[in-house]
Amino acid sequence: MPSAAAGAPPERRPIQPLPDILVSQIAAGEVIERPASVVKELLENAIDSGATRIELRIEEGGMRRIAVTDDGCGIPAAELVLALRRHATSKIGSLEELERVGTLGFRGEALASIASVARLRITSRTADAPHASAHDTGAGESMPAAGTQGTTVEVFDLYSATPARRKFLKSPGTETAHCIEALRRVALAHPGVGFSAWVDGRRVEDLPASSWQERGLAGLGEDYQHAHRMIEAGAPALGVAGLLGLPTISRARADRQYSYVNGRFVRDRLLMHAVKQAYADVLHGDRHPAYVLFLRIDPALVDVNVHPAKIEVRFRDPQAVHRAVFHAVRDALRASAAEHPALAGGAALTGGGRALPLPEHVQTLQRTLPIRQPSSVYSVKDQTDPELTGRAPSTPGIPARPIHAAPTAASVAAAMAFLAPGAADAATQADAAEVDAAEAAPLGYAIGQLHGIYVLAQNAHGLVVVDMHAAHERVVYEKLKAAHDARSVPVQPLLIPATFRADRLDVRLVEDEAPLLAALGLELSVLSPTAIAVRGVPALLASGDPAALARSVLASLRETGSADALAGHRDALLATMACHAAVRANRRLSIEEMNALLRDMERTAGADQCNHGRPTWVQVGLQELDRWFLRGR
Repeated sequence: MPSAAAGAPPERRPIQPLPDILVSQIAAGEVIERPASVVKELLENAIDSGATRIELRIEEGGMRRIAVTDDGCGIPAAELVLALRRHATSKIGSLEELERVGTLGFRGEALASIASVARLRITSRTADAPHASAHDTGAGESMPAAGTQGTTVEVFDLYSATPARRKFLKSPGTETAHCIEALRRVALAHPGVGFSAWVDGRRVEDLPASSWQERGLAGLGEDYQHAHRMIEAGAPALGVAGLLGLPTISRARADRQYSYVNGRFVRDRLLMHAVKQAYADVLHGDRHPAYVLFLRIDPALVDVNVHPAKIEVRFRDPQAVHRAVFHAVRDALRASAAEHPALAGGAALTGGGRALPLPEHVQTLQRTLPIRQPSSVYSVKDQTDPELTGRAPSTPGIPARPIHAAPTAASVAAAMAFLAPGAADAATQADAAEVDAAEAAPLGYAIGQLHGIYVLAQNAHGLVVVDMHAAHERVVYEKLKAAHDARSVPVQPLLIPATFRADRLDVRLVEDEAPLLAALGLELSVLSPTAIAVRGVPALLASGDPAALARSVLASLRETGSADALAGHRDALLATMACHAAVRANRRLSIEEMNALLRDMERTAGADQCNHGRPTWVQVGLQELDRWFLRGR
């Protein structure tokens, strides 16, 4: 509503420059949002000074006192007053330096903004000074002081000069949490600097100097100590490094996502989108990943002078940055199951090395107990006993071998036909020689099946438990994607078409989206206004229920809309198809079928998680097993 009488001309005020203190207070509204903003600015100044040790002290959530002490180069006594002036800085001096900023601070606004809304005292000493000097904005004068080399900045009674701002602050506990989080964000990008934090006289954080990997894990938390992937990729002009939390340890909130550009913590939608896309294939629903991501880029290719808080950046070539981050994160997450951190140290990292030697007591156990050995073969009794194999009493093409014999490539290839039609021929052609029994696979060899749901395998590290449906679902899904990308989805025609009742919307989809369905490997035809026939399915899914598969795909198309279904929702459609083809619970598998599944998992990208982001296997170490049974006590 108008605040003055209609038609009344406003009173004209003359144009005049604003007082310096008011200009600083206006700027402080952008730079100093809350006590954590003060902490961030002071910590970044300490980093720029070359400090190797930084201490933070806060009282009453930072509203009463914030103090940051460092052992950096210090400020000369003659420059203490100048340091509090707006746009006074030693970090840049020309436009060329502004375009290639190599420091965290450069605007020269932080100290002036803080001093405009609170009382501030700086105590500093350089290496060649006989003593320290201090300047207090309350007293308005500088004086000699006691102190070692470095700088201490103390902020008292924050927002005392602008009391209205205090009304927007939260409780001291909440503001304290934000201050500690601000310290962590700075500390993660500077592992060579030691940090400590004290809250109301009590130490709450102590981060000694360490490697970037150790500092990153400290930031992610204990849950990710053994549930992460490390990446280091790219060139000096554009490189990506970091730690990625495994999708199986996701979070309900996006509260452990740290992105850095040249050591500066940023909130950039481009980087966040690239990471989200990379996780999309292994993390579904409303879960969020945890990660610490460092982007190294030529300073001339990024503009950090976007916002006074310096938390936003702009890239000269955003598409190149997006591609670099997306591919680095996706490739790390899509490593095969053989490259899981739980298997690090032996054949796990290469997928082809030799297994670690088994402990003596395990070797003794194998020699004395009548259990199946860690091999993909079984005894003559195994081959003829359907209770053990799940096969008919006489299975042609699988010769009898001693229980300790190594499997041949031909026998493994024959078993692989269960998982992937055509895989047997490929395996036979690839290597007709016998497999060296000493080259144990990272996921080990099957020893049995539990409740028709889990495959139990033994590897060099202990026991591996596999969810056979989830694992097979992922294997089939990745093969479907590869075939679709190559535009060569093999189709298995059905001798007898499978028919099912459908409504008019489904019939219309079959008529309108025939090319799209054909690209997915589905051959559907309309029999009547209420009936559809399935005449062909992808060869990988030939063993499933054709009618149920077709219904699910049509239902997905109806939900997402057919126009952009293939481009925007292709993976979801293929995941639905893979779920229908995967082995179901209570399906009895033979030992060779289980081993074929394990080998496929070792070769399949992203096999650590199913299509819904759940784990497909778990490693139980020998030490854990020994602990269960109190061995060694």
